[in-house]
Amino acid sequence: MSRIGTFADDDLAGWIDKSPHLGGAIAGFSDAVYHHSRLPLRTRELARIVIAHNNECAVCINTRDADGPAAGVDEELYEHALQWRTWPGYTVQERLAAEFAHRFATEHTVLRDDEDFWARCREQFSEELLADLALSCALWLGMGRVLRTLDIAQSCKLTLPSRA
Repeated sequence: MSRIGTFADDDLAGWIDKSPHLGGAIAGFSDAVYHHSRLPLRTRELARIVIAHNNECAVCINTRDADGPAAGVDEELYEHALQWRTWPGYTVQERLAAEFAHRFATEHTVLRDDEDFWARCREQFSEELLADLALSCALWLGMGRVLRTLDIAQSCKLTLPSRA
């Protein structure tokens, strides 16, 4: 049951009307992450689902991208997200994005100081891609925690619209 308002368990957006200016801004940020990121879709989705699990956010865990299947994003990518360190189906770049997402959510200052991690990242990501990854993780971590903390839309199963 939502901690603010009397919204249905599957109402993902109604609560934003409680703060229309900030809600509109976060909607613009979300649109930028999902429609203008330069990250490969598999890399983006693995990082997103890792944070979803860290947040224990059901709507985030249940979200899928409509363009996913065409970009090679299948259910295996999501099913093995908690095994991002060891599952052989992830590329080096995807695994690094998952590590970044996990550590961003759980030990951000340790991550900041991990020179080995940053050296490995520089081999797989341009500075522009790292900026996209960091900003995307900021959206997912923040909004996932808002949704989970306020108990909003935790029964939703969301499909993100196609970019086309």
